[in-house]
Amino acid sequence: MFSSAWRSVATNIETQLTAAYFRVQKLRKVGLRGMHSTLEDVKLESMQVKILPALQDNYMYLIVDNKTREAAVVDPVDPELVIKTVQEANVTLSKVLTTHHHWDHAGGNEKLVKLWEKELEVYGGDDRIGALNKMVRQDDSFTIGSLNVRCLSTPCHTTGHICYHVTAGDGKGEGAVFTGDTLFQGGCGRFFEGTPEEMYDALCTKLSALPDTTKVFCGHEYTLQNMSFARHVEPDNESIQQRIEWAKLRRASQDPTVPSTIGEEKIWNPFMRVHEASVQKHAGGATDPIVTMGKLRKEKDNFKA
Repeated sequence: MFSSAWRSVATNIETQLTAAYFRVQKLRKVGLRGMHSTLEDVKLESMQVKILPALQDNYMYLIVDNKTREAAVVDPVDPELVIKTVQEANVTLSKVLTTHHHWDHAGGNEKLVKLWEKELEVYGGDDRIGALNKMVRQDDSFTIGSLNVRCLSTPCHTTGHICYHVTAGDGKGEGAVFTGDTLFQGGCGRFFEGTPEEMYDALCTKLSALPDTTKVFCGHEYTLQNMSFARHVEPDNESIQQRIEWAKLRRASQDPTVPSTIGEEKIWNPFMRVHEASVQKHAGGATDPIVTMGKLRKEKDNFKA
């Protein structure tokens, strides 16, 4: 009992320190050229993913096929930075992959199309997306050079939300999934236009079915906030605590905390762990994972790190 009490005290202190950390970070100037994070390249066997920070905490991504140097950009809300990066990388931009219609993701589409000297194919699953000319649905597919892209319909945050699963043409090597505001590292998006059933299907059926090694590139730098809630749900989950410490070091130098992997999210993301007894107990004891999903999201909506 004595050790349990001390563990509770230590957890409370750590929670307060994490909250203080957030306040300090908000007061600091953001990174290079006014960005919230540094630019970073993630190199996979078949592709390169350039992480491009935008706005206060958004991420855009430039996907480059290693074989053909053809490229696609995900959620280009800052068209000028996209164009500059494309030109510096000397790649051929041909496609725009839009996860959903919200301004901080799709708001740069029309400007990018106007500024770019060649025709761009603009993909998305919602007619509210600007400059859309390639409507997609579940299991639609297309290519970026030699890379394959499969569309996953994940309605809930918005009714037309699409995640993009990108793999090598031969299906070998590490894949990547671009999840917008459906799946975050350690969390998920708010249920603005959907239900717990839909988010359960998105996270625990469709995204969980991807290979565990799949890299997860989400739409925002929300890792520390989400992990703080994950620790609140599962205070004895050591993987969560380790990720928090790692993420603090990354953010101290304004480095992005993306990507994670699907396998890692199954270990520490409470919204992908709604089948686990520890998560269900925290959410009130219901054994129905969809009920647990709904209760977790309501609690997270009002949670203060």
